[in-house]
Amino acid sequence: MPGIAFGRFDISFSLGSIKAYLAEFISTLLFVFAGVGSAIAYNKVTTDAALDPSGLVAIAVCHGFALFVAVSIAANISGGHVNPAVTFGLALGGQITVLTGLFYWIAQLLGAIVGSYLLKVATGGMAVPIHSVAAGVGAAEGVVMEIIITFALVYTVYATAADPKKGSLGIIAPIAIGFIVGANILAAGPFSGGSMNPARSFGPAVASGNFAGIWIYWVGPLVGGGLAGLIYSNVFMNHEHAPLSSDF
Repeated sequence: MPGIAFGRFDISFSLGSIKAYLAEFISTLLFVFAGVGSAIAYNKVTTDAALDPSGLVAIAVCHGFALFVAVSIAANISGGHVNPAVTFGLALGGQITVLTGLFYWIAQLLGAIVGSYLLKVATGGMAVPIHSVAAGVGAAEGVVMEIIITFALVYTVYATAADPKKGSLGIIAPIAIGFIVGANILAAGPFSGGSMNPARSFGPAVASGNFAGIWIYWVGPLVGGGLAGLIYSNVFMNHEHAPLSSDF
């Protein structure tokens, strides 16, 4: 069973670690700007976008593309988490220390907040949409949906990026991660909103000043990501050696 390590302050404040935090900040900012921006843009060019199937497809594709790029540009620096739920799942699986993971969270949340505010400024003060469950969908159902789709995301991260046995899969990891996010948004968007990412939900909530139901997008993704990390790391990974400090 992999060990959960707290970490050391000297390593967490090293130059390499600071560069990793900056990479997470930039990647999350760009991902949120593109993802939330796609929703704002679609709302501007059409009416009732939330009920339009083409809007759902456009937003899902944009999130998938944006995450593919965000993961790719940070992969060699920070591992390209771009998501507190991914960081949490990797910490439970012993792939990153708890202390470094906390700084990743701070960087990701700040990136999401800045990206959301930049959208608000760049669009002339247009409303920044937040995640919320659909009419007729309860909070419990929303949490369950977020648990399932975030499990799928973090499980994909482990299988294609974190597992030492990944082989050539590591080359296509960002593509696979982007694809699963796009697919999950298509499946869950009309129900829970398809967040899978506390930072993606928290940034727009801060910029809009509306935190209604925000707990759903913390509880669901963290439980789903944590379960994926525990299951994959304990069942499928070989723990003969500890993960390298340069890995995630």
